[in-house]
Amino acid sequence: MMTLQHRFVDYIPDDLEQNVLYISMAFATVVHKCACGCNAEVVTPLAPLGWQLVFDGESVSLTPSIGSWSLPCRSHYFIRKNMVQWAQENYITAPAPAKKKPPKKKRTKFFSRPKKDIRQIDVACLEEKKFAN
Repeated sequence: MMTLQHRFVDYIPDDLEQNVLYISMAFATVVHKCACGCNAEVVTPLAPLGWQLVFDGESVSLTPSIGSWSLPCRSHYFIRKNMVQWAQENYITAPAPAKKKPPKKKRTKFFSRPKKDIRQIDVACLEEKKFAN
């Protein structure tokens, strides 16, 4: 199994190193070169209904799998605890699967939730601190 390094960065560098995951929390994005070695840039935007990153203090995992359907290599793999685990399917010869959307109920619930005004949160935090002293 291939081992990856992870680097938390403010900005994604122009020149990516092979076997390195660049993680920008400010931009909620993880970028790396394709694990197959084709040198294609793979971008995984982090979102509640998209890719999710788990950092356990030593390693990172990304879910769901990385499926490079639009690349010539059509690689399909998982990143778990800094390790590349290849999917069992051979997507080099198989047709690209249809994109799956989260169930409509889940999408509707997520996007219809009330938006929080950051100014209200800051005022509430300040008031709590004032009364705590």
